[in-house]
Amino acid sequence: MAIEMQQATGKDAPKEKIDDKSVVATEDKHDSAGEEETVAATAGESAPAKKKKNKKKKKKAPKTQTEPPTIPVSQIYTNKVYPEGETHEYLDDNHYRTTSEEKRAEERLKADDYNDLRRAAEVHRQVRAYARKAIQPGMTMIEIAELIENGTRALVEENGLEAGIGFPTGVSLNHCAAHYTPNAGDKTVLAYDDVLKVDFGVHVNGRIVDSAFTMNFNPKFDKLVEAAREATYAGIKEAGIDVRLCDIGAAVHEVYDSYEIELDGKTYDIKPIRNLNGHTIEPYRIHAGKSVPIIRNSGDETKLEEGEQLAIETFCSTGRGYVVEEGECSHYAKSFDSPYVPLRLPRAKSLLSTINKHFGTLPFCRRYLDRIGEEKYLMGLRNLVSAGVVTAYPPLCDTKGSYTAQLEHTILLRPTCKEIVSKGDDY
Repeated sequence: MAIEMQQATGKDAPKEKIDDKSVVATEDKHDSAGEEETVAATAGESAPAKKKKNKKKKKKAPKTQTEPPTIPVSQIYTNKVYPEGETHEYLDDNHYRTTSEEKRAEERLKADDYNDLRRAAEVHRQVRAYARKAIQPGMTMIEIAELIENGTRALVEENGLEAGIGFPTGVSLNHCAAHYTPNAGDKTVLAYDDVLKVDFGVHVNGRIVDSAFTMNFNPKFDKLVEAAREATYAGIKEAGIDVRLCDIGAAVHEVYDSYEIELDGKTYDIKPIRNLNGHTIEPYRIHAGKSVPIIRNSGDETKLEEGEQLAIETFCSTGRGYVVEEGECSHYAKSFDSPYVPLRLPRAKSLLSTINKHFGTLPFCRRYLDRIGEEKYLMGLRNLVSAGVVTAYPPLCDTKGSYTAQLEHTILLRPTCKEIVSKGDDY
């Protein structure tokens, strides 16, 4: 309803015109002197109701992680854009890539893949941040592995082959360098004088982040852990597009040459474990085509290429610096390029169907089969291994009484820069 106000002139009181409609004047029922007259609503109409104020919805603050970790990272990063890892410019002949518009355009085409990888990396960082505080002597290996796996499943919002655990959680102790995770019934307990390698992976849409660290509680092992860290970062610094694999190995070996450790009055050289390597990673394939040596004179002059994702990992030992398969196997994976093999054992056929459904070509362990309800599967599993459909990965150990350490990061050779995807505040 339009209302016009006339300006008062002289002593005239202001007049109101309300679109030629009559108004009813009402008096206050109370007999108070000097009260003003009020104008009632238009005849036949009720007074307009007061407009309700639209309450602005308060934006929810981003959630913070719990301990133990239970909140998915997608609820913390509500825009679904995950943090970039630590980046380094390429040097020398590849320095032009830093500002190349063409290379930046290539990266934009792969933005979704990069974001999947960074989501997996953020899960890894948050899970390991808690694990490094929570893991203490006296815990069983199963407790440690499940602490990490439960956190990973929750934070990545495990969903079949779309997101979940990248491979079994490695918790190798002392002279065992890799590929040990406890099977059901394992009673091994972490001790104060143990050196523990924690190696676990996270994947989103098959984009796997592979990163590992070493924990020690007795400070006498600090030099061993430090050597692994410095050697790995030397390898990362050397890695890049068009870099030869043998040059990375030489850089790593040079660091290890400078380290020794005194244990119980005896001095040991810290050696690289010469038959363990880093590796390239492809979707749903943790060990892809290239191996990254950690010793000099490897003779491998293969060059790294633009777009490759790789795990730079180094292992060192106070023993002979060479590992062999030893102990009960826990790690398995369906062979990536295995041809069709006719299986006669019905249990092997049904187990293969389960593996295809839940793991595909991602590595798994016996505890994971237990968890999804598989029973009495060992004969079928052995049959799949002997047929070449599944590969077994037993624990890899140096000489008994020796100690080993490891550090590993996943890096991405982007068109414009090198990104350490799994880098965090801890390592």
